[in-house]
Amino acid sequence: MGNTVSCCMSPGGSPKLPRQSDSVEDYQANTDLSEDTGPYLQHISDREVPDDLAHESNPSDHARASTIFLSKSQTDVRDKRKSNHINHFSPGLLSKKYSSCSTIFIDDSTVSQPNLKSTIKCVTLAIYYHIKNRDSNRSLDIFDEKIHPLSRDHVPEDYSRTDPEHKLIYRFVRTLFSAAQLTAECAIVTLVYLERLLTYAELDICPCNWKRMVLGAILLASKVWDDQAVWNVDYCQILKDITVEDMNEMERHFLELLQFNINVPASVYAKYYFDLRSLADDNNLSFPLEPLSNERAQKLEAISRLCEDKYKDLGKAAMRRSLSVDNLLTSRRSHAVLS
Repeated sequence: MGNTVSCCMSPGGSPKLPRQSDSVEDYQANTDLSEDTGPYLQHISDREVPDDLAHESNPSDHARASTIFLSKSQTDVRDKRKSNHINHFSPGLLSKKYSSCSTIFIDDSTVSQPNLKSTIKCVTLAIYYHIKNRDSNRSLDIFDEKIHPLSRDHVPEDYSRTDPEHKLIYRFVRTLFSAAQLTAECAIVTLVYLERLLTYAELDICPCNWKRMVLGAILLASKVWDDQAVWNVDYCQILKDITVEDMNEMERHFLELLQFNINVPASVYAKYYFDLRSLADDNNLSFPLEPLSNERAQKLEAISRLCEDKYKDLGKAAMRRSLSVDNLLTSRRSHAVLS
């Protein structure tokens, strides 16, 4: 892997390169055939997208790119702040808890163990802003609820023109997570897959497709993230009127639109977590705060010591690879000179 010339290609084989207009002439002119090896293959670094373009177009793949939902929410956040400033209204100042010298308030949500209820609220709020501030109504038939309904209930005629409220989106996602017993981390990965789908396939989350898009992202995220994934037939028991064949077809299309890229780097996951917390602060969705008790303080101190010991062991291992044998046996100390 990584070599310029592949040894696994036969001389008569043809590499899978993108087709151009003059495919035969250009291919023969740019292909270097060798006697011992196969045809010339473009190096993997030459096929990668430049970092600037990748950061700009794929926020779900690169940690430096800003998330789409946070940028879409800024318009509403600025309007709310402007309205509050004009009306001299400051919401939430009296109800928000602040730490003092005698009491410290902390929440139970961390990047490794987020709070489930608060995380689902933030993720559904991000989906709400995607629908409300969408650029257009680009969609596919596989996600259209009129063509592939999730229930036998009559779909209203204006279903594609009426934006759903945040409560409706939260109720739909919360029902799936409660019935399937999914984790909060799965909700964050669901949002990553949604924004990756919008970027790769150039789609928009609309009133006509948001349920099936979210369902497909949850289905995929639960299989990738959880060790004991929920099967497609289990979702059919939650959503009584959907068939397994429909679920399988939607999952296949979702994977193809993602170009089978289901990897979520740790840096991207952390970025989405902290951006969701920023979204919560902007919309007065506070995480549950509790006073720091002695028992909780002891647990945090134990976790901190465990992390310190772990990093010390990693530092010692790095020193063993770099120091000489003399330094491994005894640590050298300079003699103090007293005058």
